[in-house]
Amino acid sequence: MGMTFSEMQKMYRNIVGRFNQIEQRDWQAAGAMIELTKQVGELAKQVMLKEQYYAFQSDENVDEKLGNEMADVIAQVMRLADYYGIDLEAAFIEAREDEDRYLKSRHV
Repeated sequence: MGMTFSEMQKMYRNIVGRFNQIEQRDWQAAGAMIELTKQVGELAKQVMLKEQYYAFQSDENVDEKLGNEMADVIAQVMRLADYYGIDLEAAFIEAREDEDRYLKSRHV
């Protein structure tokens, strides 16, 4: 059974709140951006492993790690959106509608 995007955001906000209790401070945009960059790097590593760009074979379950790293990237984007007060779901829909209008203008 899947979750809605709003339910995923609520779940992650709960996780962030609990981490904030341990860390005893909220992350600002810079911290979230650094973490996002780190997570994108970890995602890139898993893609490189999956596509066999490295000369060695990993003992890791690459498919599982690949999904986990993608989820971590989404989580950090959610954190940045919350920091800036952006409704990420609405922004996603608006961006895709903009793309749709552009493609229609090109008769595609």
